[in-house]
Amino acid sequence: MNIKDAQKAVDHWIKAHGVRYFNELTNMAQLTEEVGEVARIIARRYGEQSEKESDKDKDLGEELADVLFVVLCLANQTGIDLQEAFDRKMDKKAKRDHDRHHNNDKLK
Repeated sequence: MNIKDAQKAVDHWIKAHGVRYFNELTNMAQLTEEVGEVARIIARRYGEQSEKESDKDKDLGEELADVLFVVLCLANQTGIDLQEAFDRKMDKKAKRDHDRHHNNDKLK
């Protein structure tokens, strides 16, 4: 599924199951909450914090999908074609950063 199709799928789900989109400020708060859940897993599983027993069953993929869902909601409700925006961003990064990382001694 490409990003455009994902936006359509989220819009369909909202209309079929969610009644309506939460407003943009609520969705921004939701996004912050979901990113916090991702951060908690990363910090405890891959970072230096110990993982609590209650966190061991948390699914990082599911939490990342929650972040993506809310990002797609925000794109839909603000009229952003995220596929087009992402494609432009990848093109810009490819041109701007083509040699940048290869020349970074910190990455060698």
